Amino acid sequence: MHRRGVGAGAIAKKKLAEVSRKKADPQPMSKQLDMFKTNLEEFASKHKQEIRKNPEFRVQFQDMCATIGVDPLASGKGFWSEMLGVGDFYYELGVQIIEVCLALKHRNGGLITLEELHQQVLKGRGKFAQDVSQDDLIRAIKKLKALGTGFGIIPVGGTYLIQSVPAELNMDHTVVLQLAEKNGYVTVSEIKASLKWETERARQVLEHLLKEGLAWLDLQAPGEAHYWLPALFTDLYSQEITAEEAREALP
Repeated sequence: MHRRGVGAGAIAKKKLAEVSRKKADPQPMSKQLDMFKTNLEEFASKHKQEIRKNPEFRVQFQDMCATIGVDPLASGKGFWSEMLGVGDFYYELGVQIIEVCLALKHRNGGLITLEELHQQVLKGRGKFAQDVSQDDLIRAIKKLKALGTGFGIIPVGGTYLIQSVPAELNMDHTVVLQLAEKNGYVTVSEIKASLKWETERARQVLEHLLKEGLAWLDLQAPGEAHYWLPALFTDLYSQEITAEEAREALP
């Protein structure tokens, strides 16, 4: 029978408690942190497979690392990447994220919800591949963002929109994206009523989203024009990435 390993969260709490109890200790804090890092390395060595295979375990381990300022993803070389292989894992995941975003760009203009990205990445990895969580996606995207690839993460309601094109989006654009989350579209009147903006301000934001390919204009809608955000139009993604779209995503 498989024996369950000790939870990373429980280990983290125990180690943190040990550091907290030692704050009154006359030894320098740097020495305490060195001791904590040593314990963390021992823990990583012992639970290597669980960290690599279990997304929840991986999240808790990353949190433990952050507590003492250690970033296992900071370099492709060194102790952490060699021991855990996390550098390769997030590099490969980043490549998959780019491929999915490129394949769907003509549908969504370069914006995709974190949930949809997660679903498409899992489909592409196959059932026998290492499991991936939404937290893993966010960490990989932050690494892509640091490389200046045009990737960004935009909070929208209780989720995130992933931006994969180098479009200039300011706070006004972000607020309108958040407003559009409910229905998948917005109107000038809705923006004016909800955000108390003048007509010209609302139109400028919407025109910019149209120009960047992030919004679609529906002039046939009843009442007034609807500005659809395809990234939030969930019916658009009920279909999988086609073989043709996959080929177009390749360099």
